[in-house]
Amino acid sequence: MKNLLKVLLSTFVVMLSMGVAFAFPDVSDSHWAASQIKELSEQGVIVGYPDGTFQPDENVTRAEFASMAIKALGQQHTQVAQPVHFTDIDESYWAYDAIQKALFFDLISCPEEGQPFRPEDSVSRAESISVAVNALTTEQISKMKALEVLNNRYADVANVPEWFIIPAGKAEILSMLVTMPSASKNIDANRPATRAEVAAILYDMMEQAKLNPNAKLAEAMRKKTGEGYIIAGATVQGSVGTIPAGSVVPVEITKYISSQSSQPGEMYVARAAQNYVTRDKFILIAKGANLQGQLSDVRAGKWFVRNGVLVLDNSLVTTVNDQTVPFSASGEIKKDRNWFMQFVRAVFKGEKLNVPASGVVNMTVLKPIKVDLTNGWIIEE
Repeated sequence: MKNLLKVLLSTFVVMLSMGVAFAFPDVSDSHWAASQIKELSEQGVIVGYPDGTFQPDENVTRAEFASMAIKALGQQHTQVAQPVHFTDIDESYWAYDAIQKALFFDLISCPEEGQPFRPEDSVSRAESISVAVNALTTEQISKMKALEVLNNRYADVANVPEWFIIPAGKAEILSMLVTMPSASKNIDANRPATRAEVAAILYDMMEQAKLNPNAKLAEAMRKKTGEGYIIAGATVQGSVGTIPAGSVVPVEITKYISSQSSQPGEMYVARAAQNYVTRDKFILIAKGANLQGQLSDVRAGKWFVRNGVLVLDNSLVTTVNDQTVPFSASGEIKKDRNWFMQFVRAVFKGEKLNVPASGVVNMTVLKPIKVDLTNGWIIEE
């Protein structure tokens, strides 16, 4: 019986490991881009088809690639103030924002106003690799140097478009000129990139951008700092900050509340009157964020019966990025008493509680809050 249980357990473990390795039924763990596809799919950069397949040999449109590139760089929440106008897409197009961000971060060359973007055309290998190179701060090289580097390995350099020669040379120097094992001696610059190639290209770009992003990305990826209320127990790992459960944060109530006149279930709105920051001054929640909740327990203070009770349960926060997410916290209003008033309220009771408009309530965070410190985006789990 014990041996049977061991066999069953071993089989179960193998099945679990196979489930991880074969995230898509048409991408085996021996596929040349399996690890990149797995990593990017886990991060939500690329997705499969409704039938659960990945279809690694299919092509990718220019719009799809722009969206994937922005997600891979973690800039999907960036705001672009001055969009570029195209003749074939407008604000209603599904990838409009991603395309504008790709232009803003210099991933793709900005065409003249009024030109088409061609969003449904397949992205070529040259276009996709140049985007990856444009995301980086790279050493400047001449066309002659690029040709020297490329001619040392590839047989079809003569077919490389003029505009792509230097980006291709840079990609080769950085080991980012992705080729399929079956076509490793050719650049195939003009051929549409496959989904597997796109995954490998984006993965390389993502890893390199962590070390040497271009100037605009470097600014966007920099952790934002400022003065404010220090949350002593907050932790930072990479670009993610965490407000742990049990942290106390001050919020400014926007309207008068009272144990004598407010009602249980009554909604309230508060705001962060200052930044919530780590000890190193990284901004966790920016000043001006709105918090929303309800009065969960309200009982009027009565002589010889009880002291007043006023408890706030916070449920949501709307950040300055206009992101609304759960923010679970609770605050109970209490008065500081000297020894005499402690005696009076213990014997005679009747204490009344109130918070004026713009008054401050200390709220205790009930669940950890994770924040991307580069853009203030709260990470939902």
